[in-house]
Formats: sequence, C-alpha cells, structure tokens
Amino acid sequence: MAVLLDIDQLRTFIAIAETGSFTRAADIVFKTQSAVSMQMKRLEERIGKPIFERDGRSSKLTEDGEKLLDYARRIVKLNMDAVGAFTENELTGRVRLGVPDDYADRYLPDIMARFSQANPRVEVTIVCEPTTMLVERIQANELDLAIITHVEHKGPAEFVRHERLLWVTSSRHQVHKETPVPMALGRASCCWRQAAQERLEGLNRQYRVLYSSWNSTAVGAMVLAGLAVSVLPESALKPGMRVLGPSDGFPPLPSCKIGLLRNWREQTSLTDALANLIIQSLDNLAQNEAAE
Repeated sequence: MAVLLDIDQLRTFIAIAETGSFTRAADIVFKTQSAVSMQMKRLEERIGKPIFERDGRSSKLTEDGEKLLDYARRIVKLNMDAVGAFTENELTGRVRLGVPDDYADRYLPDIMARFSQANPRVEVTIVCEPTTMLVERIQANELDLAIITHVEHKGPAEFVRHERLLWVTSSRHQVHKETPVPMALGRASCCWRQAAQERLEGLNRQYRVLYSSWNSTAVGAMVLAGLAVSVLPESALKPGMRVLGPSDGFPPLPSCKIGLLRNWREQTSLTDALANLIIQSLDNLAQNEAAE
C-alpha cells in the first residue's frame, strides 16, 4: 500500500529546515516542541529514512532529508495552489519582499510591473538590504519573501538563477594596473568580497580595500569614477564599466547563484503568486543547462 505524506508534517519539516531548530520551528507552526519532535518521528517512519542529524545545537538535514525537502516544498505549494484554484476572490492585502540592491535595479521593474498589473489591489512593501540581513528578517518574521545571493550556510533557498561574477573597472581609466590595486567591495562578511580577496591573495597580488559598502550603487560609483576595481554579477553591469579577465591579471571568480527564500510561517496565495512570478522572471537554469 502506498505511503501518503501528511501536509502538516511536511510544513513542520520545512520550518525546521529553514530555521535549523526544532524550538524555533515550534514557534512558527504554533506547536509544542514535543509535538514537533513527534511529527518528525512519524515522518521518518513514513519514509523509512532518517531526515535529521545533529550539528552542534542545530538540526542538519541528512542527504535523504535534503531530497525530501524539495518534494515537501512542491507538495505544500501544490496544496496551496489547489485550494487557491477554487477561490475566486481577487487577491488583496500586503506582501513583504526583500531584495539586495545589486538585483533591485535589474529585476524589480519587470517583476513589479507584471505583479501589479495582475494584482492591482495588493500592497507590496520592499526592503533593500544585503543577503545576511534579509535572511535575519525572514527568520524574525519581518519579510514574506526574499531574493538573495544563494549561500548554503545562510539557509536553504530555492536556487532560481545562475550568473557570472565579474571583475569590473572603469572603461575610461587604468586603475586596475595600479599596485596595490584599489578595491571597492562589500563588508567583510560579503561572500563576493571574500572570493575576490582569495583570488588576489592566491596570485600574491597586492591590493587594498579603499571603499567598503553594502550599497551596490555606492560601489558602482567608485568604479565608474575610476577610483577602484570591484566584483559584480553580470546583471549589475552598467555603461561605462569594463570587464577584466585573466589577460588583465584577474583570475575567474566563482559563479553567482541567486535564490528565493520563503517565510513558511506566512505562506498564502498572495505570497505564492509573487514567488511564482519571481521564479518565472529570474529562472535561467534551463537555458544554462542547454548551453552547457
């Protein structure tokens, strides 16, 4: 006889995966910690595999847990879609979206235009902050959705887009030839900054960070003024910028992955509608796979 998965157990499972904690997940799904533990025990019994392992004070997913998470998200979403299909009322209310300003200029105009046209009675609150802060806001229930730079240790997000991360300088200046190379980068915890520093240090190339900011507009201004070299995703390139490569003494950088992070405590037809539109607008994974 086929095993049927329980939607409520899957929602709890997703909450644990998102927060890394049974205790925080219990608050999200409005259950006691013992009830959450019992749900996960029954879920493991249903699939016949362990889905969690201890990692210090956190609960880390096993390989089978990671596999189940993908199915759980799709099952819960399909359940919401099925309910929404029989609801004829026009979407109303407010949805809170977070996005780093690196992506806001490039992607928000199209996303918001399409969403507002389809849902004219919905109010969208947009918060532009770095990925680290947006993840914290999701965990604090201050956002419903966040477009983030996909970094595994910052929490499980849906990987929706792949881009090249590039060295950039001004097309009118030669600042990249200076020694040490002046750099304009994010704060110390920025994964792009860390990648850039690792690459330069691997070549024993001297550099100095002259400008540090979470704001990509400020970083871009330093580049365009010919004051520094920086690293940006391909979508953030602007007229007046020149891409640097190995022939200029700048080695390839790791790719930039963009993900969508959901607040599973606030999953509604409204947040699902915006999430689906974001995925449709950003998704280039199939094209990249075909190109490869």
